[in-house]
Amino acid sequence: MRKIVHIDMDAFYASVEQRDDPALRGRPVVVAWRGLRSVVCAASYEARQFGVRSAMPALRAERLCPDAVFVPPDFTRYRAVSKAVRTIMQRHTDLIEPLSLDEAYLDATHDHQGLGSGTAVARAIRASIREELALTASAGVAPNKFLAKIASDWRKPDGLFVIRPEQVLDFLEVLPAARLPGVGKVMAARLQELGIVTVGNVRALGQLALEAHFGRWGRRLHELSRGIDERAVESARPTQSISSEDTFAQDLPLAALDEPISTLAARTWAAAQVEPRIARTVVLKLKTAEFRILTRSLTPSQSPDSAAELTRIALSLRERVDLPARTLYRLAGVGLQGFSERDEWLGRQVALL
Repeated sequence: MRKIVHIDMDAFYASVEQRDDPALRGRPVVVAWRGLRSVVCAASYEARQFGVRSAMPALRAERLCPDAVFVPPDFTRYRAVSKAVRTIMQRHTDLIEPLSLDEAYLDATHDHQGLGSGTAVARAIRASIREELALTASAGVAPNKFLAKIASDWRKPDGLFVIRPEQVLDFLEVLPAARLPGVGKVMAARLQELGIVTVGNVRALGQLALEAHFGRWGRRLHELSRGIDERAVESARPTQSISSEDTFAQDLPLAALDEPISTLAARTWAAAQVEPRIARTVVLKLKTAEFRILTRSLTPSQSPDSAAELTRIALSLRERVDLPARTLYRLAGVGLQGFSERDEWLGRQVALL
């Protein structure tokens, strides 16, 4: 029986801003660039009371909460705090699976401190985050990942909720079916057409009927309705890509993208410096004013070795865009992909000599 902990930092970006600037404490803080097309990266709990949420257009957030304080995001600082949180987690287990800068799964079945329970590990981690970083985190403890993630949201903010093995079926019985992972608005509507509102309803329908309606996904739904999730915490999940993108205040032609692409390339290069592996492929992403998305990539014989080289390659990828010159673009992004171990990469280079 696994002891899985899900740690979720409370309003992470906004909380870091409030911690570092006492003038922001107790005020509705919205982490976002101001602009017609900017979106909210995070909102403090004071701002959420007005309906402000992440991924919401910044203009709408401003209408909902006119007194909100807008703070531009500082991802370098957020990454540093996230790393400090990760260090605290590592005191208890090596089995850590980060989901983002502000949340992670931990397998506390065999904890380094010998605390004996996932609940004790979660309490210790939350206490250390509070004492050492002056931030709060919510935690969920359960026998598997999907239940632990639901539990961490149960008593937010600054809460701890535990689902013990013997409580799983009763807990799920009245849980809305929409809370199951993979059940979005469309799937929830389809379930409701069948009279399924709760997870208990899903379980009662049975596996055969679910498979008849939803195929292989029906089997997964039945497993989840019974609290079954065999996924292990994957601590060594390698980075697949690192990228930065930005939506412009106004649409721009391809020829006017030198400065935005250069800025994004520098940002991507800085973010990639914490990755011990080497990236081989450079990717340029563009979105037209009509929301058409294009990507162009290049895998050079030598991996980019500086921000300047990454910028040069990203700018050159514009030559592979074959749309009319009058086309306008609303977004650009620069990314690195195809990561490999440094020794492996060097070995390939020697072999080519």
